[in-house]
Formats: sequence, structure tokens, C-alpha cells
Amino acid sequence: MYIPIILGTAREGRESEKVARFMLEKAIEFGLESEIIDVRNFRHEATDNTKTSDQARRFKEKVLKAEGLIIVSPEYNHGYPGELKMMLDMLYEEYSGKPVGICGVSSGVFGGARMIEQLVQICVFLHMVPIGEVVNFSRVQDLFDENGAIKKESYHDRARKFLGVLTGYAETLSCGKDAKS
Repeated sequence: MYIPIILGTAREGRESEKVARFMLEKAIEFGLESEIIDVRNFRHEATDNTKTSDQARRFKEKVLKAEGLIIVSPEYNHGYPGELKMMLDMLYEEYSGKPVGICGVSSGVFGGARMIEQLVQICVFLHMVPIGEVVNFSRVQDLFDENGAIKKESYHDRARKFLGVLTGYAETLSCGKDAKS
């Protein structure tokens, strides 16, 4: 099952990259085919016709192949990064019926909770199916050691639970699509 991870910020010094790498490791351990889709690799000018750009075509191929998506995004000023919004806006129909799990990242205690609330609304509008399970990475600056390993063991269990729920949705929604065919 292919479920890629969208890394939703291009900011220099981003702590979210550590979270995305951790989630990639957990996804592979869980038996998933996965990769990090970095917004840095899909940037475009705001005035580009995003539906036909090279970035949109490359992103479309990955989303069409995916049976679900994981979004790892920091919370910036109670919201999600603009480059993530621009990337998501490249597509529309391609998301239809795909489950999406969201991992929030913040330097504060809420782990991106307010960003997740906003992003869920956008995912619903794009006809994705947000799962109820989330992983909030609070105080991210203190969560990883100098080698990028997570310090708190509880995140391993949280990630496994999250992936279990996400793959359950992916299997169920996939069966529904097969029944309609």
C-alpha cells in the first residue's frame, strides 16, 4: 500500500522535517510503501497555471498512485503554511475519496492543533477523508536528539495507532471503489 508523506513547509531550519522522517520510518516499519513529498520540490509562482505545470503533473502522478496521504505540517500563526495550500490547490478530483492523516508540529504545547482544525476543513472541501486520529508533535525543538532520533517512546505507539487507523480507512475506501466498478 502506497501512502506518501507530504512535508508541508519549505522554511529554512524546519523542525517538521524530523517529524516527516520519523513518520516515514514508522510507515516503512508498518509495511507501507512511502516517501516524503516535500513542498520545496513543488514550488511555483503564485501566478502559474498550476493545473498544467510540471510540478502539478509530478504531484498528480503521486497522488493518483496513493491509497492515502499523510500530511506533516507545522502551525504558523494558528494556521498551516501558504506553500502547503498552494501545493494542495494544484489538484482537486485526484484527492476524491482518499483518506488523509494529519500530523501537527509546533514549538508550543498544542502540537499544531489549531492548524489541524483548519487543514481538516480544506481536506474535506477537496473530497479527502480526514481520519480522526492525529499525532501532535508538541515542543518539537525538544523531541529529537542530535542524530534526529525521537526521545519520547510514546510517539512510536502513537504513530503505529495512527497508521493503523489510516490504513484501515484506505482498505475500506478502496473496497468501496472496487464495488462501484
